[in-house]
Amino acid sequence: MSSTWNGNFSYKAMHTRPSPVREILAVIKKPGMISFAGGMPAPEVFPVNEFYESAHLLKDNGTELLQYGTTDGNPALREFLIDFTAPRLGRKVGMDQIFLTTGSQQALDLFAWAMLDPGDVVITEDPSYMAAITVFMNHGGVCRGIPCDADGLQVEKLPALIESLRAEGKKVKFIYTIVNFQNPGGMTMGVEKRKKLAAIAEEYDIGIFEDDPYGYVRYEGEHLPSIFSFDKVGNVLYAGSFSKILAPGTRTGWVIGDPSIVRKMCVFKQSTDLCSSSVDQALIAEYCQKGHLVRHLPKIIDNYRRRRDSMEESMKRHLSPLGVTWVKPQGGFFYWINVPGVNTDELMKRALEKKVAFIQGSAFAVEPGACTNNARLNYTYCSPEVIEEGIARVAAAIQEMKSEAEGIKA
Repeated sequence: MSSTWNGNFSYKAMHTRPSPVREILAVIKKPGMISFAGGMPAPEVFPVNEFYESAHLLKDNGTELLQYGTTDGNPALREFLIDFTAPRLGRKVGMDQIFLTTGSQQALDLFAWAMLDPGDVVITEDPSYMAAITVFMNHGGVCRGIPCDADGLQVEKLPALIESLRAEGKKVKFIYTIVNFQNPGGMTMGVEKRKKLAAIAEEYDIGIFEDDPYGYVRYEGEHLPSIFSFDKVGNVLYAGSFSKILAPGTRTGWVIGDPSIVRKMCVFKQSTDLCSSSVDQALIAEYCQKGHLVRHLPKIIDNYRRRRDSMEESMKRHLSPLGVTWVKPQGGFFYWINVPGVNTDELMKRALEKKVAFIQGSAFAVEPGACTNNARLNYTYCSPEVIEEGIARVAAAIQEMKSEAEGIKA
């Protein structure tokens, strides 16, 4: 039966890009399925008891917390974040430079509202975070990718691309980058590249969205200064989130930047959801002020390091003999593997038949035809025992495809 809605959808609704992760969720929930697909933290490391300590606020101050809050967010939590992020940002920012969002995903959406007109160009890493690509495309943006190496975005290629796009009459509005333990690639941008990227953005008068949801989840090595810390003109927006360092159910992120862009994003937030949850923010603020977050970070880092190392060893046993390669991430949530001669779109289907799920590389590709031999595997959600079994199933799917290909050649 024809629906009235179908004939009245907006252009954006007709051309929106669904998330491959959301599309696969129904399959992942089947009994016996092992999932390396989503970027989910391990629920057993959530600080339930410590977070629950703040529940008294609902009784003590419920009449205020259950009311609408301010659009820019809980002042106490913003003050905590100003101190918490100062070492990474190189300085303490003012209260007019920070506001809270409903998760970092909303930060991407509000930034796109403030920055993009149809046809405007966003330059991203290739591959890049698929949900960011989706947001930019849904706002009419055109994403152009710059390839990455083991040291992150190949920054030296930016000037030629910017000049080429401008010669075509395109407006390049901003550069989107995940500098620490990139999603999906796992690589971290080096300090010299960060300095150079800030300088290029200044030279060409282009903004930078520095997305850093994983930066505090580092397993070895030293924390690196942010691009924001090298910004001399105020054209870098830094975004963070509690999803990976506390729990995604808190749905609280933050953005820090020049007051002009922060104000514009706040205006769009007013029309989007008025304000984020006052209850969530108050609970997080007290949790952080009590020192729980600082004490919790080493616990999740130790837990996820063990899981990363478990996946590393499992892949060495099962995938290395099949020619699969990867770079060991120093932090974050993901491995990015390369499977030579195997199309990972097809591999994903084979793997699902064996009840193991991952996300195929093409879902993260910016330029057409990229990443067809790659796949992203999450290691923070499954236990080491489950990781071992899951990797063995992935290996079996790869071996099956390779054997078939060799049979056809013969």
